[in-house]
Amino acid sequence: MQTRETRRLPWPGLWQRLWQAVALPPNDLLRDRVYRRLFSSILTSSLGGQITMLALPLTAALLLNASPTQMGLLTAMEIVPFVLFSLPAGVWLDRVRKLPVYIVGETLLALTVATVPLAAWMGWLSMAWLYVVGFVLGTVYTTAGSASQIVLTQVVERDRLVEAHAKNALASSGAEVVGPGVAGLLIKLMGAPMALAVDAVLVLCSALILRGITVNEVLKSRDNTRFWQELKGGLRFVREHSLLVALAGAVGGWQIFNNAAQVVQILYATRSLGLTAQQIGMSYVALGAGTVLASVLGHRVSARIGPGPCLVLGLAISGAGWLVLGLLPHQWVGALAFAFMLFMFGVGAVLIFINFLSLRQAVTPTPMLGRMTSTMRWLILVPAGPGALMGGWLGEHVSLRSSLLFAGVGALLVSLIAWRWGPIRHVLTLPTPALDDEPVLGAEAMPGALGEAALGGDPSDSFPTEREVPHGKT
Repeated sequence: MQTRETRRLPWPGLWQRLWQAVALPPNDLLRDRVYRRLFSSILTSSLGGQITMLALPLTAALLLNASPTQMGLLTAMEIVPFVLFSLPAGVWLDRVRKLPVYIVGETLLALTVATVPLAAWMGWLSMAWLYVVGFVLGTVYTTAGSASQIVLTQVVERDRLVEAHAKNALASSGAEVVGPGVAGLLIKLMGAPMALAVDAVLVLCSALILRGITVNEVLKSRDNTRFWQELKGGLRFVREHSLLVALAGAVGGWQIFNNAAQVVQILYATRSLGLTAQQIGMSYVALGAGTVLASVLGHRVSARIGPGPCLVLGLAISGAGWLVLGLLPHQWVGALAFAFMLFMFGVGAVLIFINFLSLRQAVTPTPMLGRMTSTMRWLILVPAGPGALMGGWLGEHVSLRSSLLFAGVGALLVSLIAWRWGPIRHVLTLPTPALDDEPVLGAEAMPGALGEAALGGDPSDSFPTEREVPHGKT
């Protein structure tokens, strides 16, 4: 007969096993206090961002009865600042400390989003107001968004960038699981414009968390350099680095079709599928599930097949999701296809960007990070504006379904071209940058070959020389 003491014996072992299952490994990035605060800020800001992702287009579509072309213009207004300001912003970022830019940007983001519920309450809200809001948001993303990516390289060692980006994606993914349901409920209770006030509070909290971060950044003297020389140096560095050219081409091409789909998918859900705001919010939980899955497994997949092939896989997965949604009928199966498309997009986008961001940062010396980041963002987002306008035009003059089919077929074609384009396909491990103490203007002095170990083969087989290379919301 067992005594009470002997019956309790298995429990300590069980709790120990459970603790070992959930405890962080000794070398986990989240054990680092500075990175942990950065992770917390991203999680908080992403939760607020989920509200904006639903509430802003729903405000336009339902409250202001926007047409597909107007929805395309709204998306394009967020992209215009990237085209106008990305390149000069990169030069400026290489001259200033990045963390204060990141904090001010988050604060301005909160204030801008807060103007939408205020305008709705005062009776001023219009599509023109939303266009201005979109333009300001795009300007903040152009500067503070680039600064945030560089801050990560100041907190995390280069060889752990894929792991860091995967964890950052996991923070966003956690918000995407909870956020859409919360956003849908807030929109139902408060209306889409008023729900944006909650986003403003959350983003402001994110800025306050960032104020507790300390990074050691040493700015290099640029007394003898000129603004336009530095800008051209950043362009030259990207142009003459074959991997960066290939990445810009692949992700920039994907952005055309991504934005063509993004501008119509809310309209498709409300007008073709007849989903309510709350049902759309619940469907977006599938997006969170997809990003969580890719965030948890993406680092392992990238390590197993290589960051280049993993990026191409993400392009194909997202395209397949848009194609399935465009092909299936409008009945109840269409509502399931909408959730499936969001799931596929979540998986694909995470696989694309954890590898895209890691690869471009891994090959860039520290003094060139600001200009490289802004140049790459400019290259991949210049095609996004025409893509948004094209998706809106197709949605208004042909059908909403045609925009989705265009996006799906186009993204699959981009993935095929990217696979055939050697520089991406053959990158099996993270390459290394030039020495950080090289001259900041000396893009012509930067080495072009990444080395046989980084590529898993002879670089001459897949990389043209840098002198022969001609030429992208991250």
